[in-house]
Amino acid sequence: LFKQATSRIPIVALTGDPLQQRLIDTLAHPGGNVTGVSVDAGPTIYGKRVALLHEMFPGMRKLAFLTSRFQWEGQAAAVRAAAKVFGADVADLPFDLPTSEVVFRDAIAKAKAADANCIMVGDNPDTITNRVLIADLINQAGWPAIYPFAEFVGAGGLMAYSFDLMDLFERAAEDVHAILGGANPGDIPFYQASKFELSLNLRTAKALSLSVPATLLAAADEVVE
Repeated sequence: LFKQATSRIPIVALTGDPLQQRLIDTLAHPGGNVTGVSVDAGPTIYGKRVALLHEMFPGMRKLAFLTSRFQWEGQAAAVRAAAKVFGADVADLPFDLPTSEVVFRDAIAKAKAADANCIMVGDNPDTITNRVLIADLINQAGWPAIYPFAEFVGAGGLMAYSFDLMDLFERAAEDVHAILGGANPGDIPFYQASKFELSLNLRTAKALSLSVPATLLAAADEVVE
């Protein structure tokens, strides 16, 4: 909306994939009046999340993928490719906005009907806002799950592989400082998330009868016991 409203006022954005959204020309040289930081690290992040979930749950057979329809369009192919590496299928659960408790309950019901046995939750404001509900529904279903924010693990979710929001905020602040100093936003490279943290909830793992691999424990930045 801001992009549509002005082509002259500098905009520093914290967003998903700015190329998919057609906000910029290239990451290295955005062009126009928009720069900023992206929480989307490309296909690699989905492959990493799927691989971590598989390490926790080698029995992965059908992975449900819960995210907004807008994001699903750019992410589903990468998730399917990552799951295929482990011989798993994907049950897509794109939800429309605005969300509600009913929307997420329906999504979990569809995942059950699709015979999913684990789930990955996408990184968007609606999922983190509803993290307690989502984690509860997934735990009630008895599914191993990987989430996009550490806050899900604090809410009872099994595990999360999350970008470092503080790092992104600091990068965005640097962009603002540069623009106030006279820099052209179109010349400031768009930064993609590159720092990530692994969080584990051992209580939830125990409730799901999962044995947490020593490799995951050693790699974890945060562990809820």
